[in-house]
Amino acid sequence: MKNNLVMCGSDVTRGELAERVRKAMPKDEEFYDLADLYKMFADSTRVRILWALSNVELCVCEIALLLNMTKSAISHQLRALRLANLVKYEKRGKEVYYSLADKHVKDIFKKGFEHIHE
Repeated sequence: MKNNLVMCGSDVTRGELAERVRKAMPKDEEFYDLADLYKMFADSTRVRILWALSNVELCVCEIALLLNMTKSAISHQLRALRLANLVKYEKRGKEVYYSLADKHVKDIFKKGFEHIHE
């Protein structure tokens, strides 16, 4: 390699540019974490739950009624969303209410809908 130039077929790329990008690149673990985050959006039930929670906090019974699903099925999806830090819960007496974990989750969700409506 002379002068940090690399031949790529008919294109010439600058090795220093690739090296600068490589140095700025996040750690592999961060890419795995990001991929895991986006996997949570790969299930339409979870996406529908997130949409509902982006509007108002709800208990499991309300979400089950809204989505016409069993409480057990909703609880299973809420657990996955909690583990991914996408939703949080608050216990009030015997009821547990769910909401989005933070503003970032709502922003991600909103941007996704903006993208598909382009």
